[in-house]
Amino acid sequence: MTNETLDNQIDNSGEPTPDYFMETLPGQDRYVAPIDETPLQDVDSVDESAPATSMWADAWRTLRRNPLFIISGLVIIFIIVVAIAPGLFTKQDPNACDLANSLSPAASGHPLGFDLQGCDVYTRVVYGTRTSLSVGVLSTLLVVLLGTLIGAIAGFCGGWVDAVLSRITDIFFALPMLLGAIVVLQMFKTSKSIWKIVLVLALFGWVGVCRIARSAVLEAKNLEFNTASTALGSTPMRNLFRHILPNSLAPIIVIGTTSLASYIVAEATLSFLGVGLPTTTVSWGGDISSAQTNLQTDPLVLFYPSAALAVTVLAFIMMGDAVKDALDPKSRTA
Repeated sequence: MTNETLDNQIDNSGEPTPDYFMETLPGQDRYVAPIDETPLQDVDSVDESAPATSMWADAWRTLRRNPLFIISGLVIIFIIVVAIAPGLFTKQDPNACDLANSLSPAASGHPLGFDLQGCDVYTRVVYGTRTSLSVGVLSTLLVVLLGTLIGAIAGFCGGWVDAVLSRITDIFFALPMLLGAIVVLQMFKTSKSIWKIVLVLALFGWVGVCRIARSAVLEAKNLEFNTASTALGSTPMRNLFRHILPNSLAPIIVIGTTSLASYIVAEATLSFLGVGLPTTTVSWGGDISSAQTNLQTDPLVLFYPSAALAVTVLAFIMMGDAVKDALDPKSRTA
């Protein structure tokens, strides 16, 4: 279609012809391609026969193509297997120690040698996986549950409820988690157990999840689906737990995944300082604390539990980054 044809069509329509159609300078001829040469219907078409996908399906599709997720997932699966069934990897008793083998090098059936007390280092590293992983997973679950509940109530109710819960959150946020845990555990150092470590870590660790949950609920409660469910007669509590919270889980899952590694490190730190688990419980932090006295003469005794701790923490951090990229594409750095 040439410039002259286009002008004639416009003139024949009875509409006033704009000035820019009246004058055309050399080299400014307009050309409009025929419709059959611009198949926009093929470019913009949507496959109506394709099944509907959700955010979780899209996230899983992204995760399974992410090498970071695959590598960290395989490492985490291996760590979980070691924690659940340590007997598959060693037949030794982690508490069977013989001072005659103190700091002895590797031998048949003892690939990593012995520590100062004559205990098999390899066996204690294997059995220490269960303790560290249990504390990390239980602490994360409790923190996510407590923080999500408080944050959801604060964000959904608003008003004085939000103000009171937000001030309580600020008070706990001002307390360092590790320092607070040391103080509380020192007060109850007569009885040490895994559950006490979990409760103390949850007591000082829920504030981060609470803030994320509150922000997510504040955003979700103003969306159209909440207004529609209210118009259909749904109660506020039903809206919160049936509609708002499920649509607010993505950032909560992200922070929960990335925080799990920090709780594993926190347990190891508390055990290293002597205020965590009892000495009778096999843990990486306790073994690192016991091996520090022989760091210059036998550094490998300290290296093996430290390496196990580092690999586990790195795997969960990598998993957290992969989940974050899948559920929150805006946060991607590349």
